[in-house]
Amino acid sequence: MRALLVSGYELGHQPLHLASPAAALLAAGHEVRCLDLSLDPYDPEFVDWAEAVAFSVPMHTAMRLAVRAAGAVRRRRPELPICLYGLYAPVSRDLTAGSLADRIIAGEYEPALVAWVDGLGRGGDGASAFDLRLERTAFGVPARHLLPPLERYAHLALDGEERPVGYVEATHGCRHRCRHCPLPAVYDGALRVVERDTVLADVEQLVEAGARHITFGDPDFLNGPTHSLRIVRTMHERFPDLTFDCTVKVEHILDHAELWPELAAAGCLFVVTAIETLNDDILVRLDKGHTAAQAAAAVELLRAHGIEPRPTFLPFTPWTTVDDLLELLVFVQTHDLVGNVDPVQLSLRLLLPEGSLLLDGADGELGQRLGDYDPERLSYAWTAADPMVDLLQARLAEITEASAAAGGSAPEAFAAVRAAVREVAGLDREPAYAIPAGSTEGRPRLTESWFC
Repeated sequence: MRALLVSGYELGHQPLHLASPAAALLAAGHEVRCLDLSLDPYDPEFVDWAEAVAFSVPMHTAMRLAVRAAGAVRRRRPELPICLYGLYAPVSRDLTAGSLADRIIAGEYEPALVAWVDGLGRGGDGASAFDLRLERTAFGVPARHLLPPLERYAHLALDGEERPVGYVEATHGCRHRCRHCPLPAVYDGALRVVERDTVLADVEQLVEAGARHITFGDPDFLNGPTHSLRIVRTMHERFPDLTFDCTVKVEHILDHAELWPELAAAGCLFVVTAIETLNDDILVRLDKGHTAAQAAAAVELLRAHGIEPRPTFLPFTPWTTVDDLLELLVFVQTHDLVGNVDPVQLSLRLLLPEGSLLLDGADGELGQRLGDYDPERLSYAWTAADPMVDLLQARLAEITEASAAAGGSAPEAFAAVRAAVREVAGLDREPAYAIPAGSTEGRPRLTESWFC
């Protein structure tokens, strides 16, 4: 069979979620082409070549883009079998199954995707079905040769230069059940590891392709600390000049404090960590497993070992107040994080897709604030208790989007956001915000902002 795999968005990284299933399909004897719509335009010739099309949807933005692209494919070739696979594939499946997609696969999708294409090759009818796979499986080395080169993707910005970045995953799923996260709706606390040799072989081919830095894209790199540490040790032995970053929960940063000296020595430059908010009551509602005080401690712990924290935030929820936003900005400023926070993080609004744990037994307050499901946004609408919070979120989104479009700096965007929040809070205007000397210089970051 001729299978076309399509990616809409993977945070600016070369799409692993094309390369991994491509390897599985090639091993099964199929022809495979890959199309990354974040770099290249939709090409009808690819669709005309294919006997099956599968869209990778590992995150919310990717799913929204895939729905549009799949619609275009369906209009051009109504008979062509279409599959949606990945973490967000189950979202809105009452609307997508049958009419837009013939097969929907979530979880450890490679075996089911191969089985689907195999079945089509044997004359199967591609009937609509939802397939959730969580069984342990073996993975082949991703077929990176089918993808655009690393030079076209996000780079590491450090010391005045930009270095090519490779993206790998050592684990899938997550042991935790944060209530705002899409992972528990699919994995329900399950963790699945990618074999160490497979990860290291992928790192090796990425280095050969020019990568000088590796992003470990696991939902939490220390969900399986022994597995992850073994990979890092071997990687550092083979490629001592290779640096890396990873994503780790606040509580795991603190619980595994003894690991950071070794991780720093092995090349860990920064850690993405989901602080979300400084309101402890909201953190409990989200079941984040940490407090504001622990978030501050995690920042200091990483810094003590020369690792920069890059926090992510969820500043706007149904329970957010203007005071919460002021407190978040004070935290960023006090802990010298202005240069570490992608400005978009200051404007993000809670998504409530189908399956969100926040919708299970929603408390009275959320129930009062909850609106209808929006199939375009793939989220339930909601309003904040204070209408000014919703208006402020829209204003901050405008500020951060305009700053990004104009190539503005993080400090400039932060200053504009802080001025807007203070105005809504009724506080006096302050003198122009001054960034401490050296607070943004040399801070490692990726050239693509982190958000889902």
